[in-house]
Amino acid sequence: MRYRTLGKSNIEVSEICLGTMTWGQQNSKSEAFAQLDYALSRGVNFIDAAEMYPVPPIPETQGRTEQYIGEWLRERDCREEVVLATKATGPGHAHVRDGRGLNRADLMAALEGSLQRLQTDYVDLYQIHWPNRDTNFFGKLGYQHSDSDSDDAEGEIHEILKTLSELVAAGKIKTVGISNETPWGLMTYLRLADRYNLPRVASIQNPYNLLNRSFEIGLAEMAVREQVGLLAYSPLAFGMLTGKYRNGARPDNARLTLFERFSRYNKPQAVVATEKYCALAEAHNLDPAQMALAFINRQPFLTSNIIGATSMEQLRSNIDSAELVLGEDVLAQIEAIHTELPNPAP
Repeated sequence: MRYRTLGKSNIEVSEICLGTMTWGQQNSKSEAFAQLDYALSRGVNFIDAAEMYPVPPIPETQGRTEQYIGEWLRERDCREEVVLATKATGPGHAHVRDGRGLNRADLMAALEGSLQRLQTDYVDLYQIHWPNRDTNFFGKLGYQHSDSDSDDAEGEIHEILKTLSELVAAGKIKTVGISNETPWGLMTYLRLADRYNLPRVASIQNPYNLLNRSFEIGLAEMAVREQVGLLAYSPLAFGMLTGKYRNGARPDNARLTLFERFSRYNKPQAVVATEKYCALAEAHNLDPAQMALAFINRQPFLTSNIIGATSMEQLRSNIDSAELVLGEDVLAQIEAIHTELPNPAP
């Protein structure tokens, strides 16, 4: 397992990060414990959670993922062996702080709730799950400003950073990050941190996969030059890139089978692109999922690739992708498919 530095901090995280959003919905506590044990044995030291998890987010299960992790940390007594990340929920979910955005009081409350569930005094990386403002995230492209949007988006980011600064000073978080952000958002966080001597974001957690490489357009150069590396989520596009949904298949207990709301990567053009990527993998005797993950692992703007799995077989295979090096001919053919069908599922 290779390790990379988290932003400009002194924290080293594994190139593969263990995602957790299925724990408490698709996965039981015992299954979550088994995944955590195995990942740690393979050198994965980075765990990513969120106060909103599991997904789909509903009141009955909210916070259960963090509870599982907290119980595992207590039973295994291994808090210092892992880099623990979690996220504060943005606006829009009524069962999480009445759907409000993240002001100072709500951000303080969010972290306290996460610390209690995680049974720890601190988190290594605390992230803003999505912006307060109305902008491009969760598949939305083509920014259109709304007069009803906040008139002081910069002021809201400033308040968030000041609150995070208090939490860093209190020793409750080590580093800060953002998620589902835009180039304007990232640069505003960096500019305000520099101007007011506030915590500098160490990472940006955005979607990145063979069906959605939009990160490369406006954020990849910034990630490299500003040392704010990508934590890539949905690297297998909700499982599409494993090939298990080919020809309209809907395996039992698979995410797209269970939850129709996950249609982001199931658009007609994405189905066509997926078939091409899977056929390419097969032509080179590669597992389609491992090929898709290995492509992400090689990117210079990546800090860590957040994998998720509902079975141990999937988890083993996904972690094995860290050992796969793609040949130049495979990479060239990936680019050819991307040129023909660019970002079919942003």
